[in-house]
Amino acid sequence: MLKLPPQPEACELCQRPVAKLTRHHLIPRRLHSKKRFRKLFSREDMITRTLWVCRPCHNAIHSACSEYELGMTFNTREKLLALEELRTFVEWLKDKPEGFVPKR
Repeated sequence: MLKLPPQPEACELCQRPVAKLTRHHLIPRRLHSKKRFRKLFSREDMITRTLWVCRPCHNAIHSACSEYELGMTFNTREKLLALEELRTFVEWLKDKPEGFVPKR
């Protein structure tokens, strides 16, 4: 059985302590059955490569680029933060209170 990373106390992008985090699959689940992704990544890697993020960060990730781009290019925390749009958002969000929900 695959061991998924445990849920931390803070968002892994903005570092805010948030009670309810969501699991972001760095290789989107929709791509797990695609031949190209099955060649590049092991089944275990596709399932366990995740980040625990707050809802605003999760929404920002998916609005920054397509699922294919996320899976092929931006499939680590460091690579996600290399996206200027996302990095700027995370910098802005990190000082907001836990319950803050941006209007996007």
